[in-house]
Amino acid sequence: MEENTTQTTESSFTNPDWIMEKIVEYGTSLLFAVAVIVIGFWIVKRINKLVRRTFEKKDFDPSLETFLASTIAITLRILVIITALSQLGIEMTSFVALLGAAGLAIGMAFSGTLSNLAGGVMILFFKPYKVGDFIEAQGEKGTVKELRIFNTILITLDNKTVIIPNGPLANGNMINYSTQTKRRVDFTVGIAYGDDYDTAKNMLLEFVKDDPRIIDAEDNFIGLVELADSSVNITLRVWCKTEDYWAVFFNMNERIYKEFGSKGLNIPFPQMDVHVHNN
Repeated sequence: MEENTTQTTESSFTNPDWIMEKIVEYGTSLLFAVAVIVIGFWIVKRINKLVRRTFEKKDFDPSLETFLASTIAITLRILVIITALSQLGIEMTSFVALLGAAGLAIGMAFSGTLSNLAGGVMILFFKPYKVGDFIEAQGEKGTVKELRIFNTILITLDNKTVIIPNGPLANGNMINYSTQTKRRVDFTVGIAYGDDYDTAKNMLLEFVKDDPRIIDAEDNFIGLVELADSSVNITLRVWCKTEDYWAVFFNMNERIYKEFGSKGLNIPFPQMDVHVHNN
């Protein structure tokens, strides 16, 4: 029986009609597979262009638009390839199971990277910050230069480039200094005991009045906050536009240092009196 089967198989391989039949059969499947890939990729390209046009009309965030369009395109291409392989008679159940197992192994190996990917998606959707915002996070301060899917690029005030993974950014505390149109600038000004408080207060009010960048006069505040060991501390709180914060801060400090002395006001510093007793 086995000899008959072997002889039949061998005769099939030498039979031109059988060989031609198989060539036609597999050739047709191969042509179908190639056609599926060519036509499928063309359709994916058209869909991708349509998606991008739709996002542009809806004024989507450019970073979110790029990420979603590329994700859709990659997913559709994978489906096209799987469909093409099925035309060749490859068992898709085993292939998908193998792909799933490989994906699980890769996911475990790159768990940190996937966490950053998920963080990037969260940031893109919820937009706690955007390109151009000045933020403080993970011990760093800087202007957001670029928002990538795995990390965020900051430029610090001294022009350093800082790369922060998106996972910690999405899950940790963050301060965004750019979301509000105005900010409060706080000062603590110390004068010596014996100096005239009203003179210091009036000078600070004059400084505030002279600076056109300071706004919301009704919300500005001056008050005596503390009788400290070496100084009488006055708190000054003023409001300005967010972009004027540092200009107001530096200008006010400079005027206090330069002009307080002309009115007999002393800026104290910690000092110690040493008394020597002779026995």
